[in-house]
Amino acid sequence: MTERLAPGDPAPEFSLPTDDGGTLTLKELRGRKVVLYAYPAAMTPGCTKQACDFRDNLASLQAAGYEVVGISPDTPAKLATFRERDAITFPLVSDRDKSVLTAYGAFGEKQLYGKTVTGVIRSTFVIDEQGAIERAFYNVKATGHVAKLRRDLGLD
Repeated sequence: MTERLAPGDPAPEFSLPTDDGGTLTLKELRGRKVVLYAYPAAMTPGCTKQACDFRDNLASLQAAGYEVVGISPDTPAKLATFRERDAITFPLVSDRDKSVLTAYGAFGEKQLYGKTVTGVIRSTFVIDEQGAIERAFYNVKATGHVAKLRRDLGLD
C-alpha cells in the first residue's frame, strides 16, 4: 500500500519537466500556497473536465493566494497538446517514472470498474508557503472536486 501524506508532513520536493519545455521545482513555489493535483492521463474525459474546472477557477484561486499545478505521467509533448487543446493556463508537469506521484501517495493500487489495478490515484494536495502539506485529498472525483476544494478552503 502506498504511504499517504497527512497535514503537517513535508511535501516531497520535485523538479519535473513542464508542458512548455521548462522545469518546475517545488522550491520555486516556496512562499506561495500550492494546489498540486494528480490525474491519470491528459485528454481523457474525466481529466479534461477536472483540468477545465481548475482553469475556470484559476483567477479566484490565485486571488486567494494559491498556485495550481497539475501532475501526471504523460510526456511533456502530450501535456503541451493538452494545454493548447483545452487552453489550460497553469503549469502541467510530467512525472514519467511516477516517483513523485509515489512519494505523494498518488500512485498505487486503486479500484477501477470493480477491479484492483495499479495506477495514478486522482488526488489533490494543498501545500503551505513553507512546503508542508496543509491538506491531502485522495480518490477525488474528476467532476465537482474543484467546487468541493473551494468550499474546504473557505473560498465559497
